[in-house]
Amino acid sequence: MEMSDAPRCFAALSHEGRLAVFRLLMRMAPQGARPTDMAQTLSLKQNTLSHHLAGLEAAGLILAERQGRSILYRADMAALAGLMAYVGLDLGRGRPDLAQPFSGGDGLTLGARQGGFNVLFLCSGNSARSIFAEALLRDLGRGRFNAHSAGTRPNAEVNPFARQVLARNGHALAGLRPKPVDVFRDDAAPVMDFVFTVCDTAAGEECPPWAGQPITGHWGLPDPVKAEGTEAERALAFAQSYAALRRRIGAFVALPMNSLNRLSLQAAVDAIGEEAARPEGRKDP
Repeated sequence: MEMSDAPRCFAALSHEGRLAVFRLLMRMAPQGARPTDMAQTLSLKQNTLSHHLAGLEAAGLILAERQGRSILYRADMAALAGLMAYVGLDLGRGRPDLAQPFSGGDGLTLGARQGGFNVLFLCSGNSARSIFAEALLRDLGRGRFNAHSAGTRPNAEVNPFARQVLARNGHALAGLRPKPVDVFRDDAAPVMDFVFTVCDTAAGEECPPWAGQPITGHWGLPDPVKAEGTEAERALAFAQSYAALRRRIGAFVALPMNSLNRLSLQAAVDAIGEEAARPEGRKDP
């Protein structure tokens, strides 16, 4: 990033509203979000959000992509990388004592490699999608992963439709229960190597940084609990969520974890999320 570009980025992010929008897009990265969803998540009026988006786009921090009649906004990861490099290398003069707190190192921790990678799946209710993900990783991972799930506002129990899908696909139900996310922020909780959000609601909520600097990913799915219609139609929504997560987790467990560094793993996690979010029939150029 050129020195002349940095002040424009800093000015855009100095506004509390624009910063909130950019932070939301970073939590949704690399998939991005639509204005109506952002306005609802941040409790902003549409015209106020449009003003913030225009400011961030003018600063070169976000990208707009038209999809049909709507526009999808994404954080420009390359621009952010340039800004971070400017802060670290120019303002910070490349000092290792300043870079160390967020550098993350080149690979995952040795302890995680020896005992299995700790993975946490988050959603709002923790009664269906994140429970599916926990059960799938536990069984498809074949002992290589320690799978967990939690909710930002957990329900009292696993959804009955979700239980039916899990049982039908041969997953043991023992130990699967909704839990608050704070359980995994306790000092005694395992340090996570990966944290995935599987719903837009959880990704959109404010969340302090995780200890251990885990690799994060957003694999958002529609909430099957909100599906309407007949009992068969509602059951189908749960089966579709399960199938989508099975594809993603199948791709995740196939990654050569021990031969990839953090940067490569993050790119692979993002690619799985982007492939899953791609509209039916769309091919990238």
